[in-house]
Amino acid sequence: MTRKVTFGGAVSLDMYFAGPGEAMDWLRWSDEAAAVSAASWKGVDTMLMGRRTFDFAMREGGGLRVGPRIRTFVFSRTLSEVPEGAQLVGGDAADFVRRLKAEPGGDIIVMGGGELGSALIDAGLVDEIGLNVHPVLLGGGIPAFRPMARRVEVELVEARPLAKGCVLLRYRAGGGSDLPPGEDEPVTP
Repeated sequence: MTRKVTFGGAVSLDMYFAGPGEAMDWLRWSDEAAAVSAASWKGVDTMLMGRRTFDFAMREGGGLRVGPRIRTFVFSRTLSEVPEGAQLVGGDAADFVRRLKAEPGGDIIVMGGGELGSALIDAGLVDEIGLNVHPVLLGGGIPAFRPMARRVEVELVEARPLAKGCVLLRYRAGGGSDLPPGEDEPVTP
C-alpha cells in the first residue's frame, strides 16, 4: 500500500491561499477549523513545502516546528540550504514524491504551495485535496492551483459547513485524463 498524499488548506472563494501582498487577515479561524486541521495531521509523518511557502513560514515565525516525528522536505531550485530539521530537494518534485510514496511510512501532507501542489496533482501523485473555503473574494494573491497540462477528475468525499460561513470540501483525486484541459472525452458508440 502506498502512502496517501494530501494537498490543500484554507482558501478564499476565488481559490487563493493568500491575498495580495501575502495577506492572511481574511482567515476566519474557529474551534471547528482547528479540529479539522488537527485531524488532517493524523497519520502524517512527512511534510512537503515549496520554497515560497517555506519562506513565508520562516518570515512569520512558524518555521518548521510541526513535531519531532514529521520529516520535512523543502522543494527549491534556488535555495542552497535549509535549517536543521528539514531536507532540501532540488530535483524533480514528481520523481522525488513518487519514490517517497513507495517507501514505508505514514501519510504525506503538502503545505500551501499552489505551484508544488499543482505539479504533484498533474503528475497523478496527490490522493486527496482538502479545502477550507472561506466566504471572501480576494481578487488576487497566491493561487491554490496553477495551470496544469491535463484535466484531472476528482470525486467529492465530503462537503460540510463550518463555523463563520466556511465550507470544508474534500476530494479524492484520481489519475485524471490524458487530454489537455478543455478537450472533450472521446465518445464511444
